[in-house]
Amino acid sequence: MTDQLARISTSYDTVATSYAELVQDGADWEAEGFDLVAKLAGSRPVLDVGCGPGRTTGLLAERGLQVIGIDLSPGMIEVSRRDHPRLDFRVGSMTALDLADAAFGAIVSWWSIIHLPREMVPQGFAEFYRVLAPGGVLLLGFHVGTEVTHKTSGYGGLPMDVHVHRWLPEQLTEIAVAAGFTAYREVEIPADRLLFQK
Repeated sequence: MTDQLARISTSYDTVATSYAELVQDGADWEAEGFDLVAKLAGSRPVLDVGCGPGRTTGLLAERGLQVIGIDLSPGMIEVSRRDHPRLDFRVGSMTALDLADAAFGAIVSWWSIIHLPREMVPQGFAEFYRVLAPGGVLLLGFHVGTEVTHKTSGYGGLPMDVHVHRWLPEQLTEIAVAAGFTAYREVEIPADRLLFQK
């Protein structure tokens, strides 16, 4: 693990419990987005990358999906397993997924790519593409913009050391297309969401 990824992991280990207590609500269009994922994934399993304390993984499972939650932070995975004992959670990095090729019908990456260093994002998209089955979809949530901010505390004032990277949709689309994806344009979605298909 690089020093940058290690800082992300340690930061979210520190705030895992308080994050789960404080972040209870999702973004607008979340239910619609997860309903769409359930429709497009069909009978194939779904991967929740950067699952945090498992809130989104649980919502996906409620839609009848077989879902695996992955997070870089062991502390977050511990909270996930505590709060959702029947679901499958694993420690892992989106840049090196310990999963078989073409194993998933859909991936949800819900505001998790924002912490990945910019130079590592193409590696993350390449891994997403690798583990998706042909026709599988990637639903991505992110902060729109161009700036990078350094987050030194959060979720109850606990110390953190992570960077938050904002992206323009066209920048992420360019990276996704380079990895092999095509933009899925059959539905209207908010500006801070992107949907791609393998």
